[in-house]
Amino acid sequence: MADIMIRKRKRMRSKEVKALSKDLEEVVGAPVFSEDDPVDMAESSDYSLVFVGGDILALVKDEKPFLTIRGVMKYKPTRRYVTVDMGAVPFVANGADVMGPGILEVDPDIAEGDLVWIRDVRNKAPLAIGVSMRSAADLESKAPGKAIKTIHFVGDKLWKVGE
Repeated sequence: MADIMIRKRKRMRSKEVKALSKDLEEVVGAPVFSEDDPVDMAESSDYSLVFVGGDILALVKDEKPFLTIRGVMKYKPTRRYVTVDMGAVPFVANGADVMGPGILEVDPDIAEGDLVWIRDVRNKAPLAIGVSMRSAADLESKAPGKAIKTIHFVGDKLWKVGE
């Protein structure tokens, strides 16, 4: 088993699931789970986790819900993306933060502090989930320095829970 601590897992009421699903749909621009799906909420050390069936498909960090990488792969969101060049891919895939010069394309609705998903330019495949440290206009300017703080990436302990 992966070394992530998951505790206080409990089934959510359909009213709570409907509200969470609606919030997620507004954020990512794609339909996600419905109130008919078995949805559980659990705590971990860094954020709350949302289980849909047996898979962790979303997380809640600082009261903000967002999809995990598996959730991005399943629900195909159309918003809150940041595209990086292929030179940045090996670093981001290993958990590095995204630097300004590696950014090629961003969703224009991103604000500072928003949760975003990071994808590569060639395959548009999700690499990581992070917190934007700049607004969309600042991200597009490619200013040097840290632009996105990575909180979840392919191969981390949260990813390994689903393997």
